[in-house]
Amino acid sequence: MNYDCIVLGGGPSGLMAAIGAGEQGARVLLLDKGDKLGRKLAISGGGRCNVTNRRPIEEIIEHIPGNGRFLYSALSIFGNEDIIAFFQKLGIELKEEDHGRMFPVTDKAQSVVDALLTRLKELHVDIKTNCPVKTINYKDGKIDSVVSSSGEVFETASVVIAVGGKSVPHTGSTGDGYAWAKKAGHTITELFPTEVPLTSAEAYIKEKTLQGLALRDVALSVLNPKGKTLATHRMDMIFTHFGISGPAALRCSQFVVKAMKKWHMSEVVMVIDSVPDKKEEPLFQEVWASLKSNSKKSAKTILKGIVPERYLHFLLEKSDIEPSAQGAQIPQESVRELCKMLKGLRFKVNGTLPLEKAFVTGGGVSVKEVEPKTMASKKMEGLYFCGEILDIHGYTGGYNITSALVTGRLAGINAGMSARGQHD
Repeated sequence: MNYDCIVLGGGPSGLMAAIGAGEQGARVLLLDKGDKLGRKLAISGGGRCNVTNRRPIEEIIEHIPGNGRFLYSALSIFGNEDIIAFFQKLGIELKEEDHGRMFPVTDKAQSVVDALLTRLKELHVDIKTNCPVKTINYKDGKIDSVVSSSGEVFETASVVIAVGGKSVPHTGSTGDGYAWAKKAGHTITELFPTEVPLTSAEAYIKEKTLQGLALRDVALSVLNPKGKTLATHRMDMIFTHFGISGPAALRCSQFVVKAMKKWHMSEVVMVIDSVPDKKEEPLFQEVWASLKSNSKKSAKTILKGIVPERYLHFLLEKSDIEPSAQGAQIPQESVRELCKMLKGLRFKVNGTLPLEKAFVTGGGVSVKEVEPKTMASKKMEGLYFCGEILDIHGYTGGYNITSALVTGRLAGINAGMSARGQHD
């Protein structure tokens, strides 16, 4: 069978690419090794599908610390407002939530997937699921054909690789595309997990003392070997049976990975500031005054509400303050120690959960070898890349999916146009 364009991968970027190519009048085939399309979309945003973020483009790029600048041109051609308009045209009304995150009004990711599949049908895109790809054949410096694992050969003028990275493998992202990119002469930068929970061997983690405890709106920091702050994220976090998770931990994870690699460290120091709006000295004065003016009450009663109860008891014990001790009995140096820990509990993390457990893959096809306006390979004519296979990674909150949808749209449109151009 002969096609103008073959899109490999039915995730967010692949669906966008197939629609983009189809809208150019190209004959498009979408291949996916799974049994259904859009699996990563269907679980994104906790099953509600955070389709993009409405923050200004400059801020979106800041929230994509892994090569976000590469997306400048792409976002000027098809930006987050264009994504919103694109979905509205498909009948998906979006609403804005905290931090600029955009969700479908239905709160159902499946409605987004269904709208994209309906559009593919309208464009007569051929879809083959349960069709793993064995390899891509190149000939004379350009695309020749795609070969499936069962030996079927599909001739084509252009291929869009949209098979994702190596994170969330149950959705089909198992890193298949890196070999096809290498075969075309591309560099794959080192892969690492990002937006991933962190592990720790601290005694209280191992003993599950704080397991399941959530801390809201804390400032979580990663320190370098000299004790200087590498990154701070102010969000929620949660203690787990293996370490820490939650938005703040996920955002800090890539800085932990990079620090361990850069300085050959087996452990990295992190700090939790659980009262980020107060400075340490005024906090001490406030706590000390409360204890003195309520001298007959217990420490746990006087200080209730500063932080969650379990965390307060934990810090009181670490400061050698008996939770039931009366305000009048507590020595000043213990109160100083408590305030120090409220402002900066230090603990060590020794790594992350594996790449398979990460939300996002860091590393991938080097963006230096991809045209930023078209997503075309600089190494092989007719080859395009989009989504997570590229060495681009952002924080959670609609940034990775924005990158996937934007790069997918451009890869598809340009692959479709170039293939049609060869025909006409």
